[in-house]
Amino acid sequence: MGLLDSLLGNASEVDISEVQEDMAGVLAKNENITKAYKLVRDMILFTNNRMIMVDKQGITGSKVEYHSIPYKSVTQFKVETAGRFDMESELKIYISGGEMLEVTLTPECAMGVQQALADNIFN
Repeated sequence: MGLLDSLLGNASEVDISEVQEDMAGVLAKNENITKAYKLVRDMILFTNNRMIMVDKQGITGSKVEYHSIPYKSVTQFKVETAGRFDMESELKIYISGGEMLEVTLTPECAMGVQQALADNIFN
């Protein structure tokens, strides 16, 4: 993740091996992380079973919320790509029951996140 992305709060892809060990207690026995994106302290993880939104809270980040979203619960998603003078892309995920999650991404990550969602929802 670049310094500018960190300052702007944009998500960027990270190496799976960097987060696999930290998430060992959260993942099911046969569950594997397939993609990981980091947003300063927070993360978006894609596994073979679900999407996990990791929200580190507080000054130290010791309090963590894990929002697990099974792919079958995603009713639709939108990716708004960056324009000529816009430096960010927006991801909106709609979950059955009416909840909507919104995440800011770098333009480079937007297509990767969209592809990961499509691969896991439709395959």
